[in-house]
Amino acid sequence: MKEHYDIVIIGAGAIGSAIARELSRYKLDVLLLEKNVEIGGEATTSNSAIIHTGYDAKPGTLESKLVVGANPMYDQLCDELDVPFKKVGAILAAVTEEELKALPQIMKKSYQNGVYDIEYLTGEEIKRREKDLSDDVKGGIYIPRESIIDPFILNIAYAENAYTNGVDVSLSTKVTDIKTADNRVKSVVTNKGEINCDYIVNAAGVYCDQIAEMVNLCDFKEHPRKGEFFILDKNVSYELDHIILPVPTKLTKGKLITPTIHGNLLLGPTAEDIEDKKDKSTTREGLESIIEDVQKRVPKVSARDSIKQYAGLRPTRTPEGYHIESYDLKGFIGLSGIRSTGLTSSPSVAKYVVDLLNEEGVKLIADPDFNPNREGIRKFSELSWSEKEELKKENSKYGQLICRCEEVPEAEIIAAINRPLGATTLDGIKRRVRPGAGRCQGGFCKPRILKILARELNIPVSEILKKEKGSKVISRSKI
Repeated sequence: MKEHYDIVIIGAGAIGSAIARELSRYKLDVLLLEKNVEIGGEATTSNSAIIHTGYDAKPGTLESKLVVGANPMYDQLCDELDVPFKKVGAILAAVTEEELKALPQIMKKSYQNGVYDIEYLTGEEIKRREKDLSDDVKGGIYIPRESIIDPFILNIAYAENAYTNGVDVSLSTKVTDIKTADNRVKSVVTNKGEINCDYIVNAAGVYCDQIAEMVNLCDFKEHPRKGEFFILDKNVSYELDHIILPVPTKLTKGKLITPTIHGNLLLGPTAEDIEDKKDKSTTREGLESIIEDVQKRVPKVSARDSIKQYAGLRPTRTPEGYHIESYDLKGFIGLSGIRSTGLTSSPSVAKYVVDLLNEEGVKLIADPDFNPNREGIRKFSELSWSEKEELKKENSKYGQLICRCEEVPEAEIIAAINRPLGATTLDGIKRRVRPGAGRCQGGFCKPRILKILARELNIPVSEILKKEKGSKVISRSKI
């Protein structure tokens, strides 16, 4: 790390990493800090993997502005960063007369948000599009630009592209204090030392209130909202081409069912406000409520089809709403209330923050060497038989299949470790190339991945982590 930075970004989730990439367009010294071992924030690694249109945002809010503005950016963004992305569309399906009566108001809200490309569908029209939906579906709204994405790869791609364009990245770096003088920020204090800087961007997600408290600028509370999910096996007796949404109530948006970019179905989430920012436990009650709610629209759904259950935490602000602001304290930019729509809004939030930094005095001089493109890891499973055979001839490691469920060869795992900001943990490998994400959940491939990680990183197997500090997989050095 350098002795001094123009800008330090705290938090390498989708928001912080997107801001880092946007700043890498300019001749600036930028540092991206992440307290975790791997790239990826709390909310980014456990969400619905949907890119929203903003049709249901509160009209007139900053969230509405940024989510609606972000959606059209994804075609070019994902092409540049080589991120899996697909416009599948969503159907908001009403199964009761009360829900049916709520649809006109939802459409009006969508129009108020500037999302006009939606349409009303009768129950019969919906059933023609999705044969496995319940016969109780009485009507609904079709939202064609609701899309699915790989959120892990998006986050990693932002950070990788920022890094290759000159942004410094420091992982396992926790901010413990911020020093100020003469009413402006001077430095960030971390577990790895003190870093001098002119500007700080607080993109710490659910921990943003703790960062804001360090400079006495916290007039809000950021608490976690826990959401539980199911991931279903790819081989089920029903299929969906669209995201299926419930009609929201005054209390909740309800639980959805959506195809994922990798061919599974995802169910959830619940919404439970909690205090513990590390509580990612699942509950029997929460998981049962997901199945019960989703079955109202897709009766064939069964918990027996599940291959994984998990919970994630999304930031929830009190008072609520997106807040992106500068303060009387010169050099401090705070982001708070960037909730579950933050994945979608990340590219527009990044531009909004950079514009705010410009207003605050940051000189934005375009870097002519900026390269917006990133090449992802070539997916063996997506290739034709002849292409696979050619790769095997070029590199014998493509002939060593490590994960049978997801068809991941050793070559892909090696690539995930050795690329910029490469994987150092089991979950880091899983998020990049998906071994352990299939039906057996790593039962076959985990020991093999541990050996590859140890070999490539030149460390004992006993030092390999599942995801974060304190999560060592085994206690002895040989397996």
